[in-house]
Amino acid sequence: MALELDNRKQKILKAIIEEYTRTGEPVGSKRIAALLDITASPATIRNDMAALFEMGLLEQPHTSAGRVPSHMGYRYYIDHLMQPSPISPMEMAAIEAMFNVRDPDPDKLLSDAAQALADYTHCATISSTSTPPEVFVKRIQLIPAAERTVIIMVIASNGSVKSRVCRVDFQVTQNICEFFTSFANDRLAGRSLKEISDAYINSVAFAFGDYTEVFTTLLSAIYSLCKEINDGQFCAKGTTNLLSYDEMKDFSKDLVLLLSQKQKAIDLIPDGNYEVKVSVGKENSSMELSNSTVVVAKFNIGSSRCGTLALIGPVRMEYPKLIPHIEYFAKMLGELLSETMEEQHLN
Repeated sequence: MALELDNRKQKILKAIIEEYTRTGEPVGSKRIAALLDITASPATIRNDMAALFEMGLLEQPHTSAGRVPSHMGYRYYIDHLMQPSPISPMEMAAIEAMFNVRDPDPDKLLSDAAQALADYTHCATISSTSTPPEVFVKRIQLIPAAERTVIIMVIASNGSVKSRVCRVDFQVTQNICEFFTSFANDRLAGRSLKEISDAYINSVAFAFGDYTEVFTTLLSAIYSLCKEINDGQFCAKGTTNLLSYDEMKDFSKDLVLLLSQKQKAIDLIPDGNYEVKVSVGKENSSMELSNSTVVVAKFNIGSSRCGTLALIGPVRMEYPKLIPHIEYFAKMLGELLSETMEEQHLN
């Protein structure tokens, strides 16, 4: 059953949350009376604060007569009381400037966006993408590096470029590199990444005839690189920012370790089809996040909603400002990744 608060209690809860977010100090009835333009005695305000405490929306630290918002109080605030702060033209320009150096490599773009958001918010950030099903192998290139060493490169239609250095059992010549590049492109270029299965690579190897064993290592590397691109990109930035928050000290070291592990970090992001989702405290699935908030914005790359930008920080966040900012970051990132993919299609 949803909590129902009268207008005065809503104003008091909103004032306590915004003052506590600003100062980090418990808020007393005298301070609330000074902040609000309501005609109510300090005794009435104290009674309302007591009622909010009984509802579980406020907590009282043992050492203070003031109150602090509970995680439930923050949830009520986000759902019913928060008024997002519009991003000013100057702030928009500052965010857009962070993306002005357009590196065609989506991995670099994703990493730079996550780092910029972490620096801006002093929180940890996760940026990740899953690869749209329409992405295909654009080109494969074999480049001689040394007498028995080559660089194998896979370029995908979404702009992703992956490469690997391979030691080979044959004398590397320009002619062999050109032969392999031509043969591999004839059979792999234009195919979707999902089609490049282990079985399909084996069929390509078989088609090499007498050269099958010679080129097995290179084909195996192509399979691994295609799988790497298809699995999508991931990066976590600003994780050590979490160590500076006293209210997160019980779990911050464990959380920093968790965020360094790709699959575990991705598992922290709530499932579902949404544009923005805020998970407060114990609403999160992981114990390490029990005193943290995760704000997640999803964005489109091309026609698929397959990008995610997540912010992880203390529950005492400036939500009205941070939520619009992560939305704008995600929008910009989606547009640039979509442009990169479109440019690769045309080239």
